[in-house]
Amino acid sequence: MTITVPMQTDAPADVKPATEKAALRLVPKVGGMAPTEEIDGRDSYAVTALADITDRSLHATIARFTFGLSPAALGKAYFDWAIHLAVSPGKRLQLVDKAMRKTTRFANYAFRSALEGGKTPCCIEPLPQDRRFAGADWQKPPYNFMYQAFLLQQQWWHNATTGIRGVTKHHQAMAEFVSRQILDMISPSNFLATNPEVLRHTVSKGGMNLVSGLRNMAEDWERAVSGKKPVGTEDFVIGRDVAATPGKVIYRNRLIELIQYAPATSKVRPEPVLIVPAWIMKYYILDLSPHNSLVKYLTEQGFTVFMISWKNPSPEDRDLGIDDYRTLGVMAALDAVRAIVPDQQVHAVGYCLGGTLLSIAAAAMARDGDDRLKSITLLAAQTDFTEAGELMLFINESQVAFLEDMMWEQGFLDAKQMAGAFQMLGSSDLVWSRVVRDYLMGERAPMIDLMAWNADATRMPYRMHSEYLRRLFLNNDLAGGRYLVADKPIALADIRAPIFNVGTVRDHVAPWRSSYKINFLTDTDVTYLLATGGHNAGIVSEPGHDGHGFQVMTRKADDRYVDPEAFLAQAPQKQGSWWPEWVAWLAARSGEPVDPPAMGAADHVPLADAPGTYVLQQ
Repeated sequence: MTITVPMQTDAPADVKPATEKAALRLVPKVGGMAPTEEIDGRDSYAVTALADITDRSLHATIARFTFGLSPAALGKAYFDWAIHLAVSPGKRLQLVDKAMRKTTRFANYAFRSALEGGKTPCCIEPLPQDRRFAGADWQKPPYNFMYQAFLLQQQWWHNATTGIRGVTKHHQAMAEFVSRQILDMISPSNFLATNPEVLRHTVSKGGMNLVSGLRNMAEDWERAVSGKKPVGTEDFVIGRDVAATPGKVIYRNRLIELIQYAPATSKVRPEPVLIVPAWIMKYYILDLSPHNSLVKYLTEQGFTVFMISWKNPSPEDRDLGIDDYRTLGVMAALDAVRAIVPDQQVHAVGYCLGGTLLSIAAAAMARDGDDRLKSITLLAAQTDFTEAGELMLFINESQVAFLEDMMWEQGFLDAKQMAGAFQMLGSSDLVWSRVVRDYLMGERAPMIDLMAWNADATRMPYRMHSEYLRRLFLNNDLAGGRYLVADKPIALADIRAPIFNVGTVRDHVAPWRSSYKINFLTDTDVTYLLATGGHNAGIVSEPGHDGHGFQVMTRKADDRYVDPEAFLAQAPQKQGSWWPEWVAWLAARSGEPVDPPAMGAADHVPLADAPGTYVLQQ
């Protein structure tokens, strides 16, 4: 009997068939029978391949129920924590002491509060970013007792999951994070009977808020299972309401469309701007509504702007790797830009993953003597991944292998499978506050352009995302000088073009202290700007919007290194949008205005109006 197993061209590198030696020997059959070694070798290969397929398929099936999170990774973290706590009687005694003191403190608070009518100072204050219990209703009995007890319990569990000798730093952070998520799930603010604001609202509405909440829940569930976008996104039509800056698609390949935007001024700077957005989401985060479009703002300031629009990968794109994104993306776009604006250097801009990819491309260009970049701007982008924030909790060997098996089966990582980790990073704001507002209060927050864009996610090719997680997150090859382009290592220190780097204060995806490391990875002039806001809202920071501010400071190539804390103390504070600051920086590195270039060129004729076709792919 012959067992036929399909060859897996993308099998992990560490999986070596047991037939490796036997396959090299072409031993002739004797008397119609193959030698025993050949039979054993062939069977061994079949078993190995079958085992690989079985394991990967099982892991992919489990991933559908865990939102792509590895149960093994979580189990290892908690086992590490539990076994070290079990052999730490001193730590356990300390936790008992803390529990008794917290109980005493709470009892004293409850007794005094009952006597003084709820005017007793809190025994524990919420963290500054915790707004769940800020309302006046929470300061009255019995609800003040509930939330004070909850916060004390949350603090005790933080003590219980941290500071245990012998637990690895990663496992400790993971155990603390997951425990916090579980406690956030059972917060008294999440339930009708224990949330005074919801109860008061229910009385005032005669319970109709709960009817509206059930209707909202049913509508959200129906949209989720049918693959529809959230309620209200239909009011933001691509090309009409968002991504509406006029332009032409002047180049297309299997991975990108390149958009050239129409000039908004009679004269433009001679050096064009090429924007490389992230491919984890659609490009138009940088071309939202007309009032907050960075693209529109740049054209109004006299710049010729080009934007990459990435294709939404499908299963047949499973073998596209990071270098394909560099060659078919950044380098192909750069060639097209230079064909339309010849003999001019380019201001290159990269956002999020696009900034990391631009850094790789720029380092390879510098190594090879390619001087087409006039400047480099990185927006919320990382080049060193050793301090990539709480996102690193989901990046370890177990988790990456689990994700690889899930992607291996379908050829890509779906947006919904990425959402679990990102929502956990800000569960209080992204999950539980929405549950309270939409389902208990029965109210819908109005949809805005940024939320509509956030619901328009894309997929990630299997090979690319695997390489990204392993080479950058796990191994940190780019910062370590081990990242290979064309089989040769690249170094960010080779870059000589000046760099403008923007970080944001509340960035959970690319923490600003992580992006700040560009200062000691490069030997060129670096202007670092720290803006208020988060990963998205801090970048979409249009002028005229109240509450924006930033700090900025430039380090020359021969200046001494300034650490992040010194930067916070020394960099001057400025109010308003950071966009004018950046445009002034670009203008200072640009030539005198000239006539705008033609839309397209002889070998890059316009193919379609902006925003093109790739951005419409679902």
